Amino acid sequence: MRVVQAYRFALDPTARQGAALASHCGAVRVAFNWGLAQVKANLAQREAERSYGIPEDQLTPALSWSMYGLRKRWNQVKDEVAPWWAGNSKEAYACGLTRLADALSNWRDSNSGKRKGPKVGFPRFKTKRRAARSMRFTTGTIRLDGHTHVVLPVLG
Repeated sequence: MRVVQAYRFALDPTARQGAALASHCGAVRVAFNWGLAQVKANLAQREAERSYGIPEDQLTPALSWSMYGLRKRWNQVKDEVAPWWAGNSKEAYACGLTRLADALSNWRDSNSGKRKGPKVGFPRFKTKRRAARSMRFTTGTIRLDGHTHVVLPVLG
Protein backbone atom coordinates (compact mmCIF):
# COMPACT_ATOMS: atom_id res chain seq x y z
CA MET A 1 0.00 0.00 0.00
CA ARG A 2 1.26 3.47 -0.86
CA VAL A 3 0.47 6.44 1.36
CA VAL A 4 0.62 9.94 -0.04
CA GLN A 5 0.50 12.75 2.45
CA ALA A 6 0.05 16.47 1.86
CA TYR A 7 0.52 19.43 4.15
CA ARG A 8 -0.68 22.99 3.97
CA PHE A 9 1.33 25.75 5.61
CA ALA A 10 0.49 29.34 6.41
CA LEU A 11 3.55 31.40 5.51
CA ASP A 12 4.97 34.24 7.54
CA PRO A 13 7.69 35.51 5.19
CA THR A 14 10.30 38.14 5.88
CA ALA A 15 10.32 41.24 3.65
CA ARG A 16 12.94 39.67 1.37
CA GLN A 17 11.01 36.41 1.16
CA GLY A 18 7.78 38.35 0.49
CA ALA A 19 9.41 40.08 -2.47
CA ALA A 20 10.68 36.72 -3.74
CA LEU A 21 7.19 35.22 -3.38
CA ALA A 22 5.73 38.14 -5.36
CA SER A 23 8.37 37.60 -8.03
CA HIS A 24 7.46 33.91 -8.25
CA CYS A 25 3.76 34.75 -8.57
CA GLY A 26 4.63 37.21 -11.33
CA ALA A 27 6.60 34.49 -13.08
CA VAL A 28 3.50 32.26 -13.03
CA ARG A 29 1.55 35.06 -14.73
CA VAL A 30 4.29 35.72 -17.30
CA ALA A 31 4.49 32.04 -18.29
CA PHE A 32 0.69 31.78 -18.55
CA ASN A 33 0.42 34.93 -20.67
CA TRP A 34 3.33 33.94 -22.91
CA GLY A 35 1.79 30.53 -23.57
CA LEU A 36 -1.65 32.01 -24.21
CA ALA A 37 -0.17 34.50 -26.69
CA GLN A 38 1.55 31.62 -28.52
CA VAL A 39 -1.69 29.62 -28.70
CA LYS A 40 -3.77 32.60 -29.85
CA ALA A 41 -1.23 33.52 -32.53
CA ASN A 42 -1.16 29.94 -33.80
CA LEU A 43 -4.97 29.73 -33.91
CA ALA A 44 -5.21 33.10 -35.69
CA GLN A 45 -2.56 32.06 -38.24
CA ARG A 46 -4.35 28.80 -39.00
CA GLU A 47 -7.71 30.58 -39.29
CA ALA A 48 -6.25 33.16 -41.69
CA GLU A 49 -4.73 30.41 -43.81
CA ARG A 50 -8.11 28.64 -43.95
CA SER A 51 -9.75 31.87 -45.11
CA TYR A 52 -7.26 32.01 -48.00
CA GLY A 53 -8.34 28.52 -49.07
CA ILE A 54 -5.17 26.69 -48.05
CA PRO A 55 -5.87 22.95 -47.63
CA GLU A 56 -5.79 21.51 -44.10
CA ASP A 57 -2.67 19.45 -44.72
CA GLN A 58 -0.69 22.57 -45.72
CA LEU A 59 -1.69 24.76 -42.76
CA THR A 60 0.83 25.96 -40.19
CA PRO A 61 1.30 23.04 -37.76
CA ALA A 62 -0.94 23.23 -34.70
CA LEU A 63 0.76 24.14 -31.44
CA SER A 64 0.64 21.49 -28.73
CA TRP A 65 -1.57 22.58 -25.84
CA SER A 66 -0.20 20.02 -23.42
CA MET A 67 1.86 21.14 -20.47
CA TYR A 68 4.82 19.21 -21.83
CA GLY A 69 4.56 20.77 -25.28
CA LEU A 70 4.24 24.27 -23.84
CA ARG A 71 7.11 23.70 -21.42
CA LYS A 72 9.37 22.37 -24.16
CA ARG A 73 8.69 25.51 -26.23
CA TRP A 74 9.18 27.72 -23.13
CA ASN A 75 12.59 26.18 -22.47
CA GLN A 76 13.62 26.99 -26.03
CA VAL A 77 12.74 30.69 -25.80
CA LYS A 78 12.90 31.59 -22.11
CA ASP A 79 16.16 33.52 -22.45
CA GLU A 80 14.51 35.90 -24.94
CA VAL A 81 11.07 36.07 -23.31
CA ALA A 82 12.18 36.44 -19.70
CA PRO A 83 15.91 37.08 -19.33
CA TRP A 84 15.42 37.20 -15.55
CA TRP A 85 13.98 33.65 -15.46
CA ALA A 86 16.85 32.21 -13.42
CA GLY A 87 15.92 34.36 -10.43
CA ASN A 88 12.83 32.21 -9.81
CA SER A 89 12.23 28.53 -9.30
CA LYS A 90 11.41 26.45 -12.36
CA GLU A 91 8.25 25.50 -10.48
CA ALA A 92 6.82 29.00 -11.05
CA TYR A 93 6.98 28.69 -14.82
CA ALA A 94 5.75 25.09 -14.75
CA CYS A 95 2.80 26.19 -12.60
CA GLY A 96 1.77 28.89 -15.09
CA LEU A 97 2.04 26.55 -18.07
CA THR A 98 0.12 23.82 -16.23
CA ARG A 99 -2.68 26.26 -15.46
CA LEU A 100 -2.80 27.29 -19.11
CA ALA A 101 -2.87 23.68 -20.33
CA ASP A 102 -5.71 22.92 -17.92
CA ALA A 103 -7.67 26.02 -18.99
CA LEU A 104 -7.28 25.18 -22.68
CA SER A 105 -8.27 21.57 -22.05
CA ASN A 106 -11.36 22.69 -20.13
CA TRP A 107 -12.32 25.07 -22.95
CA ARG A 108 -11.86 22.40 -25.63
CA ASP A 109 -13.80 19.78 -23.65
CA SER A 110 -16.58 22.26 -22.92
CA ASN A 111 -16.99 23.17 -26.59
CA SER A 112 -16.92 19.54 -27.74
CA GLY A 113 -19.51 18.46 -25.16
CA LYS A 114 -17.15 16.23 -23.13
CA ARG A 115 -17.36 18.54 -20.13
CA LYS A 116 -20.63 18.78 -18.24
CA GLY A 117 -22.01 22.03 -16.93
CA PRO A 118 -22.03 25.52 -18.39
CA LYS A 119 -19.76 26.43 -21.29
CA VAL A 120 -16.23 27.44 -20.36
CA GLY A 121 -14.85 30.50 -22.11
CA PHE A 122 -11.49 30.74 -23.82
CA PRO A 123 -8.70 31.62 -21.32
CA ARG A 124 -7.94 35.31 -20.85
CA PHE A 125 -4.64 37.03 -20.20
CA LYS A 126 -3.80 37.51 -16.51
CA THR A 127 -3.17 41.01 -15.24
CA LYS A 128 -1.41 42.10 -12.08
CA ARG A 129 -4.71 43.27 -10.66
CA ARG A 130 -6.98 40.42 -11.72
CA ALA A 131 -4.68 37.43 -11.32
CA ALA A 132 -4.69 35.46 -8.10
CA ARG A 133 -1.25 35.60 -6.55
CA SER A 134 -0.54 31.95 -6.00
CA MET A 135 1.73 29.16 -7.14
CA ARG A 136 2.42 25.53 -6.38
CA PHE A 137 5.60 23.70 -5.59
CA THR A 138 5.10 20.15 -6.81
CA THR A 139 8.67 18.92 -7.15
CA GLY A 140 12.06 19.99 -5.94
CA THR A 141 13.54 19.98 -2.50
CA ILE A 142 10.80 20.97 -0.11
CA ARG A 143 11.82 20.10 3.40
CA LEU A 144 10.78 20.73 6.96
CA ASP A 145 13.13 22.54 9.28
CA GLY A 146 11.83 21.42 12.64
CA HIS A 147 8.07 21.52 13.25
CA THR A 148 7.59 25.23 12.51
CA HIS A 149 9.45 25.98 9.28
CA VAL A 150 9.24 24.79 5.69
CA VAL A 151 12.14 25.41 3.30
CA LEU A 152 11.13 26.03 -0.33
CA PRO A 153 13.41 25.87 -3.39
CA VAL A 154 15.05 29.23 -4.21
CA LEU A 155 12.97 31.05 -1.56
CA GLY A 156 14.44 29.50 1.54
